[in-house]
Formats: sequence, structure tokens, C-alpha cells
Amino acid sequence: MVQTSLFNLLFKGVIIMCGFTVYTKKDVSKEEFMKGFSKIQYRGPDMSRIEEYDFGIFGFHRLSIMGPEVSGMQPFHRDGSVLVCNGEIFGFHKIKEELERDGVKFSSESDCEVLLPMYEKYGLDMFRMLDGEFTLVFYDSKKGDFVAARDPIGIRAMFYGYSKTSHSIMFASEAKALVDLCSEVFPFPPGYYYADGEFHLYRDMTKVDKFVSGDLETIYPEIHKRLVEGVKKRLDSDMPVGFLLSGGLDSSLVCSIAAKMSDKPIRTFAIGMDIDAIDLKYAKQVADYIGSNHTEVIITRDDVISALRDVIYRLETWDITTIRASIGMYLLSKWIREHTDIRVLLTGEVSDELFGYKYTDFAPSAEEFQKESEKRIRELYMYDVLRADRCISSCSLEARVPFADLDFVSYVMSIDPELKMNKYGQGKYLLRKSFEGDYLPHSILYREKAAFSDAVGHSLVDDLKEYAESVYSDEEYQERIKKYPKHTPFTKESLLYREIFEEFYPGHSDFIVDYWMPNKEWDGCQVDDPSARVLSNYGDTVSYTHLTLPTIA
Repeated sequence: MVQTSLFNLLFKGVIIMCGFTVYTKKDVSKEEFMKGFSKIQYRGPDMSRIEEYDFGIFGFHRLSIMGPEVSGMQPFHRDGSVLVCNGEIFGFHKIKEELERDGVKFSSESDCEVLLPMYEKYGLDMFRMLDGEFTLVFYDSKKGDFVAARDPIGIRAMFYGYSKTSHSIMFASEAKALVDLCSEVFPFPPGYYYADGEFHLYRDMTKVDKFVSGDLETIYPEIHKRLVEGVKKRLDSDMPVGFLLSGGLDSSLVCSIAAKMSDKPIRTFAIGMDIDAIDLKYAKQVADYIGSNHTEVIITRDDVISALRDVIYRLETWDITTIRASIGMYLLSKWIREHTDIRVLLTGEVSDELFGYKYTDFAPSAEEFQKESEKRIRELYMYDVLRADRCISSCSLEARVPFADLDFVSYVMSIDPELKMNKYGQGKYLLRKSFEGDYLPHSILYREKAAFSDAVGHSLVDDLKEYAESVYSDEEYQERIKKYPKHTPFTKESLLYREIFEEFYPGHSDFIVDYWMPNKEWDGCQVDDPSARVLSNYGDTVSYTHLTLPTIA
């Protein structure tokens, strides 16, 4: 083994949110490997390491949250096996205690160090046992082969590709580390592990064996309990934790739950445009109610336009709504990194996919509602959680997503879809009812949902559209879209994003399957913009107190 330390610098505040690149052969030079590996250094600026072996090359960038001491630096080694992991393994203390009783000795406090001895004990079955947000790759010295895996939701990013030299598989936290070395690059599918040269599904979060039905009063406490536990797990950190607070229901609930668990004010952050920052006032109301130490960051049109290219490069997508929604999150995360000691951020993603969007009000049946939820959960890694990972990690911070807690997702997916459909005059009614009491002001708990892509101010989206209009004439637009027969841009804004994407990742448009859009097969959803603002029901709220609520026997 040859070990090279690249950036032996430990900055103030270390985190576990990391980045890695692994090649399963050695037919590329260290310089070639380094070229891609260095592109994702921002995921782990505290320390970097490359280790070369006869069987391959491991590169790891570190941000340390759990076990920040130097001994927690990866790769981890055990009896000739080598592992890198990005993410959090929840409940690892219990796993560690169990393994210590078996005689295993650990050299650090890192949660990821339990993985190799766990694999030694349980084999590939260990993936079904893990509760966490993670990607990992390791070399099994006994089998002489590589194993890789990704968490069932896809919270942590990972890509794979096949080298141009020998067509051997490579893995990396982001595609940009692979595109120069690989002929093809693909997102690693969530809930799968790779072993013996094949991909195997170990957990499908959309599969429901039996629906939960009956009295809603028995369902509310279960939703409540599981979300509270999901937040609690994600507060475990050796580094300061902050909270993104948009003023919407989801982020507000995460903040409120965390505030009740904290013996001091939590730190919340909101971002808005200097014009028409529609959600800043709601975020301030929540912050005042829960007593958080609240910060508002104001951005301008120039900030938005200036950030656009960098955001697309870091996102690795051309999707309209993902890019729109990412600009505010990226700029806020950047501000937090530059001005605070916060290194972990909790967010409110994944609620929509479980409880419904504005457009799912148009679902023609409970069966169709459930199918749509299944689709959105399966595709989360290409849209909402991609945004959270890339915006936050690119600023050297770690994102944690309580609504993506595996137990919580499994339970909500199992609730009879007839109960989750909006028959109450209010979207996400079950979630809202589950937290009645003193968690949030009634006006926030039952506030109508805003379109997240517009939530930092309608002017952000309007500014982007106007800017795209200034870039292309009508004739130029019609001519340039012909270059893209697949995923063809259909507005000047979508063309702008696609062309910027192609500059960075030419020929890799299949990173995502399509534009995120409402289900156009449903009446009321035949729209050409992903924003909920274009839907006929946007802004409509019917008083829930005057409706008869369904009960499924």
C-alpha cells in the first residue's frame, strides 16, 4: 500500500459529511485519479487521503462530525479489508457495544468504523439491518472483491461508471469525479448493494405488505411518534447543529420538535429575496414562537443570476424546479458556512412525497395517489434530496433529513391512501393533525403550502425567466432546442439550464429521467411549469372544521 496525504489540514469544526472516489483496478495513474478526486474536495475539506493497493485505489475527503479525532479518518481497515463511507449510521452505539462483546476493538468514535466488523458478522444481510443515511464502498479481502451500497432513500449521493481503459467499475460521491475517466456514468440506485459484479435490491421503501386503515385517531399518534424519533436521531452530533427554516409546515415542524428537545435556543436560518420574500415573515413567526436564535439572509437578483452556473455544476442536473429551489438553499448554506460554526443542517425534505403536493389534490383515486407517491419516493434521489445533498455538502456542511427516517417513511407509505388524499380541504391534513397542540401556531400549522421553488420570493423565479429571455431570441431558441432530441427543452429557461449542464457534463443528460412535473395524465395537471403557482388550486384552502372526515374500515 502507498498512502499519500493531500491536504493534512484540520480546520476549526470538523464533520463526517464526506466525499470519496474508489477505483477497482490500477490501470489509471494517480494523476488521472487525482484529477477527478480533487473536484469533490469541498465535500470534505478537513483532510484528504489517497491509498493505493494492488486491487485498486481509494480516495477520501473528510468532514468529521462523529468522532472528529484524527483516528476517525478513513479509509478504515480490518484484516486486509478497506472501507470508505459517507453518511450517518443511526444507533451505531448499540451496534458497537454488541461487536465489542464479540471481542472487536475499535480505534475511533466514528460511527462508520462499525461497518467492516458488522459485515464480517452478518455478511450482506447487514444492509437490511442498517438505519442511516449513507453510501459506502469496501474491498472484501477474503473474497477479493468489492461491495458498495446506498441508503434506501438515496439521501447520500453516489455514482458509478466504467473506466475508459479496462471498463472496470468506479464509484464516487458525485458524477464530476468520474466523467473524465469513465465512458458511462450512472446514479447508484438507492436501496441497492453491489456485490459479485451485480446490483441487488435490499430494501424497497415503496413496498407495502398491508395498509394501515381505520380510525384516524389511532394514526395521528403513530405519525407523531415516528417523526419525533426521526428528528431525535439526527440531533446526535459532535459538532454544532443548525436548521433551515422556510416558514412552511415541514421545516417548521422539524424546528419545533428540535426546540422542545434542546435545553437552549436552537439556531434557525431563513433566506429571502430583497423583493417579495413571501416566506420570511412566516419563518420569523415560527422562530419567535419556538424561541430560536434566528437569522435572515437577504439576496438580490444579481446574487441569483451570479450563482446559477455554480449551482448547476454542483447539482449535476438540468431539471427546472430542482435548479430554482437550489439557488436559495445553496446561497444560504454558503452564508452559514462562512459566518457560523454550524456544520450540520436539518431540513424538511420528503414530506411532500409522502403526504402529497398541491397537484396530488387532482389524483383521480386512492390507487393513483399511492402510485404517484411510490414514483416520487423512488425518484427522490434525482430531485429533492439531490438538492439538499449537493447544495449543503458543496458548502462543506452535512444535511440530515428527518422526514426521510426509514421507520417514518415505511409507516406513512403503509397508511391507506384513501386517508392521505386531500378530502379535508387541506393538504397534508394527517401530518398537521398529528402535531396539534403547542408545536406551532395554528396559523402556521394550517397555512396553505407555498411552492418551494418560489418560496424565497416569487421574484426569484421571475428573475430567472426574464434572464433566460434576454439570452435567446425566439429564433435562437427554436434552433438550439433541436440539439436535444431527448429531454428537449420547452422554454428558454429550460434551454439555458440544459446548455449550462452540457458545458460541464456533455452527453450525460441521463443523470435524471425527466423534468420534474405534475402528473399530466390527471385532469387539472396539464401544465408546462413545475411551480404550484400555475395550478388552479394554488392558494385555495377550505376550512377543515366544516368537513366530514373519512374513516376506512
